Amino acid sequence: MNFSPTLFQNYRYAILGLGKNGIVAAERLLAMGSTIQIWDDQEKTRNAVPAELKSLIAPFDNLHDFDALVMSPGIPHHLPKPHPVAQLAIQQNLPILSDAELLYRAVKASGSKASFVAITGTNGKSTTTMLLTHLLKEAGIPAVAGGNLGPAALALPLLEDQGVYVLEMSSYMLERFSEFTADISCLLNITPDHLERHGDIQGYIEAKHHIFDHQNLNQLTVIGVEDAICATIANELKQQNKMQVKTIAGTNINANIWVKDHLIQNKHGIIADLTKARFLPGDHNAQNAAAATAMAIHLGLNQEQIQSGLTSYQGLAHRQRPVANFNNVTFINDSKATNADAASKALTCYDELVWIAGGLAKSNGIDELVPYFPRIKLALLIGKDAPVFEQTLKHYQVPYRIVHTLEHAVPEAYQYAQQNRIPTVLLSPACASFDQFSSFEERGDRFAELVMQLSSSLSESSKD
Repeated sequence: MNFSPTLFQNYRYAILGLGKNGIVAAERLLAMGSTIQIWDDQEKTRNAVPAELKSLIAPFDNLHDFDALVMSPGIPHHLPKPHPVAQLAIQQNLPILSDAELLYRAVKASGSKASFVAITGTNGKSTTTMLLTHLLKEAGIPAVAGGNLGPAALALPLLEDQGVYVLEMSSYMLERFSEFTADISCLLNITPDHLERHGDIQGYIEAKHHIFDHQNLNQLTVIGVEDAICATIANELKQQNKMQVKTIAGTNINANIWVKDHLIQNKHGIIADLTKARFLPGDHNAQNAAAATAMAIHLGLNQEQIQSGLTSYQGLAHRQRPVANFNNVTFINDSKATNADAASKALTCYDELVWIAGGLAKSNGIDELVPYFPRIKLALLIGKDAPVFEQTLKHYQVPYRIVHTLEHAVPEAYQYAQQNRIPTVLLSPACASFDQFSSFEERGDRFAELVMQLSSSLSESSKD
């Protein structure tokens, strides 16, 4: 099914930011009949715009003729400083929308009754998004995933009534909701992140809170209760009685669905066995699996379908993904761990390892990783903020070397691991990637490429 070419013919949209989301928004809104104007502050980005959009590029002197401003998620409209065009929109009382909001409006305007699942959390949202999508597809339910992960929301097709949109939502996207209402919302966890964008932890919590906007008693919210912030939110929502609330946990604590001894269970008994899900290691993935299970049950899947889907799930490319194993050393790509909390999920899965970390550090550094430091037999630090990590590691007497790049880190890690019989080399940077790479995906791909080059080189040497 395609969206009607006249669906938005009476609407005018200003589109700011011409990265992946902005270009897709421009192309799709044009295809739905909208009138648009587009702009990006970077000349290089403007020059890369597809030829059919070039004539629509113009700076925004005013926004009086537009119905809404559509901004790429990374462009601030509030903190740390609003973009001038966003400021203009606020002064003129013009809505600032995300592309997920526009997808929702397009689907509803098309008459489809497809369901919307919105998933957020500081960590785990990508795995949970892809896992739920996999469970649904394996059960024969039309489902597509996108948003903050994978395809931009407006790149997704029009689904029929029985279809399900599974959208990963960043705090940046959630701030720009207007009409969007999730049939199922999911808040996995909250730990400090993106504080420069939201001002403080309270601002970050408030942004995440938008996932529940407009929900009613026919709709479900799934909330992880392993951190105090989310446990408090769950209790508040239950008291408000505005929507159905199901709590989940990846450990054996009080919740509607929990995990004990690798078994997902509820008050009725065991639902699924996670020992059969080899790409979902650790307690953090147990929480992700519990959340996906709660949502899948609400969407009509039975126990057998859930177990089958968990067993066949292949994991994310850059989240604890085994790259290769040679000479008793396994290389793990966890490039998606862009903060310390995410890295902790991987570190807890391995008893002894060589850790490759670094990049652009988040404000809270790596102090929260101290409990896992005994597992780290050597840390190899890359990227701009390697000296920041150095201070912490030196203080706790963790062996480390600053190697600056992955090109140096991979062979050094292998050599040390083999000589000292350490079974795992883990890339889990606890940092953003933008000092050396365009994305965590590019960083992870480069790591995998270097590992495979090393494997090939060692193989050739053994033949000589």
